Amino acid sequence: MDAFEDEDRRYKAPALEKGLDILELLADATDPLPLAAIADQLDRSRGELHRMVQVLQFRGYIDQDPGSEGYRLTDRLFALGMRQPRTRNLIELAIPVMRRLVQDSGESCHLAFHSRGEMVVVARVESGEQVGFSVRVGYRRPIAKTASGAVLYAFQPEEVRRRWEGLFAPPLDAAALDAFRTYADLVRTREVELTQSPLVAGVTDISAPIMRGGAAAAALTVPYLERREPVHTAEQVGAMVLAAARRIAEQLVQSDERL
Repeated sequence: MDAFEDEDRRYKAPALEKGLDILELLADATDPLPLAAIADQLDRSRGELHRMVQVLQFRGYIDQDPGSEGYRLTDRLFALGMRQPRTRNLIELAIPVMRRLVQDSGESCHLAFHSRGEMVVVARVESGEQVGFSVRVGYRRPIAKTASGAVLYAFQPEEVRRRWEGLFAPPLDAAALDAFRTYADLVRTREVELTQSPLVAGVTDISAPIMRGGAAAAALTVPYLERREPVHTAEQVGAMVLAAARRIAEQLVQSDERL
């Protein structure tokens, strides 16, 4: 598309463009942004954005932070994405298998998808044990910084990997990117990944891909909590996670065939 065609497309829906600019800006912001900061970063006047911000707030896509005058994204966009039939179908099929995994392993587990260069947790089942560790739904981390993210990336075609790399924020330098690619190739050969959590001491992240169409549609992950007298070793739980991910994948294929 040349510059003329791009400009022609932009001016067919200027209000929509402004709304999307606001949402994308807030998605990348680490702290709530006041209207003045939004206008400054988008190089627009407060007057032309004021009504757009009000509409987005009224529709529930953004909200005003109670501790400041800044605006932040709500989880409405995330909730809309979860309503897509293929996404909803995967989660519905996964939950019973995840519950069985939790029952057998005594550990919590969660399901993660790729979203804009990050992994995002879309479902979880908590352990009934008195002591455990779990991750909340909606939790996000860069793909390159989690076991779930590495598994999602590892089991993708090369063109998808390259597209995801362009979404990494902040981007990896050449050396870090090369190291991550090498690590992902090793993850692919192992099928299930066991790695120490980069955030929580005493937790081993155990993750396996849920395959659909030759690529990972999701990652099934157990944050394995090290105990003095464990019922199962991390390796034993790893085998359980891999088996559970394969059971979900088998159901996905059968479900797709029925559609």
